[in-house]
Amino acid sequence: MRSPRYLAWLAAGAAVAAAIALSGVPAGAMAATPIPTPTPSAAPSPSAEPGAPTTPPNVQLCPPPVPAGTTQGYVGLCWSPSTDDVGVTGYEVYRLTATGFVKASSTTGTTTVMGGLAYGQVYTFYIVAKDADGHTSPPTALINARAVTGMVVSPSPVPGDTTPPSKPSGLHDGCVYDWPGTAFCWTASTDDVAVAGYAVYRLTSTGWLAVGTRTSTYFMEGNLTTYNKYTYIVVAIDTSNNVSVPSDPITTTALPGFPTPTPSPSPSITPKSTPTPICKVAYTQSTWWTGFSASVSITNTGSTAISGWTLRFAFPSAGERITQGWSADWSQGTDNLVTASNLAWNANIAPGASVSIGFNASHTGVSDPPGSFSLNGAPCTKA
Repeated sequence: MRSPRYLAWLAAGAAVAAAIALSGVPAGAMAATPIPTPTPSAAPSPSAEPGAPTTPPNVQLCPPPVPAGTTQGYVGLCWSPSTDDVGVTGYEVYRLTATGFVKASSTTGTTTVMGGLAYGQVYTFYIVAKDADGHTSPPTALINARAVTGMVVSPSPVPGDTTPPSKPSGLHDGCVYDWPGTAFCWTASTDDVAVAGYAVYRLTSTGWLAVGTRTSTYFMEGNLTTYNKYTYIVVAIDTSNNVSVPSDPITTTALPGFPTPTPSPSPSITPKSTPTPICKVAYTQSTWWTGFSASVSITNTGSTAISGWTLRFAFPSAGERITQGWSADWSQGTDNLVTASNLAWNANIAPGASVSIGFNASHTGVSDPPGSFSLNGAPCTKA
């Protein structure tokens, strides 16, 4: 006796065959394209919203019978039912595009067939369950599936660029300093024409949320709950809007950034003006192929507190350009001269105390560190 899922799947296949027949393509044999194994990407899911259905389990790639002689691509997915306290009313399937995840299918059953895809291309999906109270389940793991079809009969070449960029790899944190939130970097993707940029998505209790785009290979997000863990993926997009397979997920902790220093109490006799400071600067940087991140520590080696400071230095190359800074007011003109001035909370540096600041920058091939530093017009020693 045939199982209910088998019968439902035959019905889905028949619907696809009927749709193609209406477009003038004759019915034919079963799909001759090899069936790829689905590739899920495991990632910890945030806590489900109260009363939400369970995540749809056992997602599988289930290509339906497809007529021969068509170059239109199809992806079929099937899964086991979710459970819920009031009852599951249906499922939604989302597909990754150049502009984000879009709803590709809605169904009350546990199978779906999606057509109109490019034969041979790999697409990325996830599935959520919905209940009668409007709750949404946590998403399934991402699944990558290649669009299949029947026997292809000498299809005409598709004009233009259809090759997606390579999968972003090497995601790691600890590459951006003193950022209050999450931050991570990755290895650049490659493309047969050019990679236009990257889209970053964060896992939520109901799906993958688009949280930013980058043309560089690092990402930072603020306004998060400190010490909570967050999971992200990165997708590369080329100049023709072809989308790569998502990166492996990275889970990173939202950090508070460097602590705000407590100003030293004012001395009993306040000098009318701050004497010329004696200072020491420690400069460290982490470099990648298009940019670098630098951490700068300013230490007061004198015996008098510094009240207000301005650090100046010059990059060895005019191609080194600051793109973002923290813990100081950063500026750089059209040349390679850089100025960093104190903020209200770190204006005072007590004798023997230090202030930590930093920045991210781009480069054009040369990323050498500065050769010298001055504070309030006086030269500093290098640590």
